[in-house]
Amino acid sequence: MATKDPESVYEISIEDAKGDSLELIQYKDKVLLIVNVASKCGMTNSNYTELNELYSKYKDKGLEILAFPCNQFGDEEPGTNDQITDFVCTRFKSEFPIFNKIEVNGENESPLYKFLKKGKWGIFGDDIQWNFAKFLVDRKGQAVERYYPTTSPLTLEHDIKKLLNIS
Repeated sequence: MATKDPESVYEISIEDAKGDSLELIQYKDKVLLIVNVASKCGMTNSNYTELNELYSKYKDKGLEILAFPCNQFGDEEPGTNDQITDFVCTRFKSEFPIFNKIEVNGENESPLYKFLKKGKWGIFGDDIQWNFAKFLVDRKGQAVERYYPTTSPLTLEHDIKKLLNIS
């Protein structure tokens, strides 16, 4: 019997950095910015700095940032979950959650990324191109925007405010 594809991110379970299962339904009614992250990428500093800025500005207004370490691009996230979490929390003082390391492409890709990528993304194609690709998910659990890895997190502010109903 085939399992049916999820209709929202809320039907997907993931693992936290400790490897414990977690249901995304706990983020229901939040706007989600989902990012595949890496510690040794040329874009690491700017992305974490700007993600922190967005998070501190909008976390109390309904934004959650979900960071998923991934080592599929240039071997730029080789560490263990503990090393990754320590790096992010110590170096960048990030308060948003860091999850279990996943794959975002290929036969072992996370069900979350399989769901996120099934949208009508035109020029993007299906695969994630590199570290720090970003997806914006509305309060109904639907991916509504996809951004290139090189897109600065702060340039998403207008789209985030729109989904949070902030003028």
